[in-house]
Amino acid sequence: METSLKHTLYLLLEDQEGRDPRARWVRAFLVVLILLNVLAVIVETMEDVSQTYRHLFRSFEYFSVAIFTVEYAARLWVCSQCQSNGGGLGGRIRHALSPLMIVDLLAIIPFYIPFLLPVDLIFLRAIRLMRLLRVLKLGRYSDAVQVFFTVVRLKKEQLAVAGFGLAILLIIASSLMYYFEHEAQPAIFGSIPHAMWWAIITLTTVGYGDAYPVTGMGRFLASVIALLGIGMFALPAGILSAGFVEYGHMKEKEDEPSDSCPGDD
Repeated sequence: METSLKHTLYLLLEDQEGRDPRARWVRAFLVVLILLNVLAVIVETMEDVSQTYRHLFRSFEYFSVAIFTVEYAARLWVCSQCQSNGGGLGGRIRHALSPLMIVDLLAIIPFYIPFLLPVDLIFLRAIRLMRLLRVLKLGRYSDAVQVFFTVVRLKKEQLAVAGFGLAILLIIASSLMYYFEHEAQPAIFGSIPHAMWWAIITLTTVGYGDAYPVTGMGRFLASVIALLGIGMFALPAGILSAGFVEYGHMKEKEDEPSDSCPGDD
C-alpha cells in the first residue's frame, strides 16, 4: 500500500514523462496557487484592503503554507522512486539540496521563522515580504526557466570572468573619479564608495543626473566609462546567447532519455 501510494505521488509530482494524466491538474493547481500568493502579497500592501480583508488574507496564507509544506514533504518522501537519487537518508539529503528543492523550502520557511525565533516588528515585515520568493517556484513548472538556468550553469565560468571584469572596472572608475572630482564636489564624491554610485549608474547607462563630473578630466573619464559600460554589459548577453546555441546542439545530440529527476540539475 505504501509503495503504491509513493509511486502515485511520484507520478503526480515528479514524473516528467506525464504518465499520469492527473499530474497536469496538480501542476495547474500549484501554478495558480503560486500566482495567487504573489498577488496576495502585492494587494496586501494596500492598507485599506489589508485591514478590510485581514482575516481572509491570513486564512489564505495558512492554506497556502499547508499545501506547500505537504508538497515539500511529499517530494522528499517520493524522491527514492528516482534511480539517480538513490535510496536512504543520503539520497533524500542530496535531493533536498537540489536547487528546486531549496526554492521550495524558501517558499515556506518565512512562515515558520517567527514561531521558532523571537523577532521584532521590522524583521517580521521583512519576513512577510519574503513570501514573494514563492514566485520562484514557477521555475519548477516552466521548461523555459529551467533551460535558462541550465544555460547559466553551462556558462558559469565565462559569466564569472565577465562579472569579475565588471567589478574591476567599477573599482577603477570610482577610484579615478574620486581623485578627479573630490576637490570640486566634496559632497557628491566624498569617498570612493560614494563615487561607486556614480560609476554604477554610468556603467549601466542609466544616468539619473544626481551625480556628474564637472572637471575636464572627470568628464573625459565619464565618456570612456560610458562607452566601456555598453560593451561590458553586452558581454554577458553574448555569453548567454552562445550558451543557448550550445544547449540546442546538446539536445539534438541526445539519443537516449535522461534518467535524472526534476530538481537535481
